[in-house]
Amino acid sequence: MPSTEHVVISPAILYWGTPVVLVTSSNEDGTSNIMPMSSAWWLGHGCMLGFGAENKTTENILRTKECVLNLPSDSMAGYVNKLADTTGLNPVSESKASRNYTFVKDKWTRAGLHPQPSDFVTPQRIAECPVQMECQVVHVHELMKDLPDRAGLALAIEVRVLRIHILKDLRMEGHPNRVDPDKWRPLIMSFQEFYGLQDGKVTASVLGRVDEEQYRAFTRSDVKKLPGDDDDQIALVDGNA
Repeated sequence: MPSTEHVVISPAILYWGTPVVLVTSSNEDGTSNIMPMSSAWWLGHGCMLGFGAENKTTENILRTKECVLNLPSDSMAGYVNKLADTTGLNPVSESKASRNYTFVKDKWTRAGLHPQPSDFVTPQRIAECPVQMECQVVHVHELMKDLPDRAGLALAIEVRVLRIHILKDLRMEGHPNRVDPDKWRPLIMSFQEFYGLQDGKVTASVLGRVDEEQYRAFTRSDVKKLPGDDDDQIALVDGNA
C-alpha cells in the first residue's frame, strides 16, 4: 500500500503542471513579441492568464487589449527554450537581469518560428503551433493585494477567446467542433521542467461521457454578439464538405 504520510513544505513556485503557451502580442512599432508562459487556465471560451507586471507582453496586452495564445505540442520544447530567457523590454529589468535574461527584438528569428495573419486581432499566430487562439481582454485583476509590498507585481488578465485555429488532423473524426484528445499532445511545464502526455489515457474518464456541446452555453452570450460566435457553424459546414 502506498505511503499516506504527508510532510509540510513551502516550494517557491507552485507549477503543478499546466500547458505551455506562446503568447504573441503587438509592439508599439507594429512588430511582434513572443513570450512563453504556463500560468493559464480556461473555462468555456474564457481564459485567465497570469503575468508579471514588468514584462513586454503585459505592457502590450494592457495597451492593445488583445493577444494570440499559441499552444505548442510536446515536440516543440526546443522552440520554447530559445525564448525562455529572452525579454522584449529594453533595458532589461533588474529582476530579469538577475536571472540572466537578455533583450531580443526579433523573437521570430531567434526561435525559428513563422508568423501567420490572424482574423480578428492584430497579433500574429505562430504557424508551427498546432493550436492558436485569438483573444481580446475582458478584465485585468491585480494580484497579491493582501500583501502591501507585493501588490501589483503580478496580474491576472482575463481574455475572451474569439477564434480557435487547430491543425486539421487534430479534429475528431465525425465531430467538426471537437479536438481529438488522443491526437493532441500539449507541452506541459511542471516545476520548470517540460513534460508531455503518455501515450493513451490513464483510464477512462467519467466526465468524458458528457457530450461537450452541453458546455456550449458557457462560450457565448445570448445578449451580446462577439466575433467568432458562429464559428461552430462554420466548422459544421467545413466538416460536411
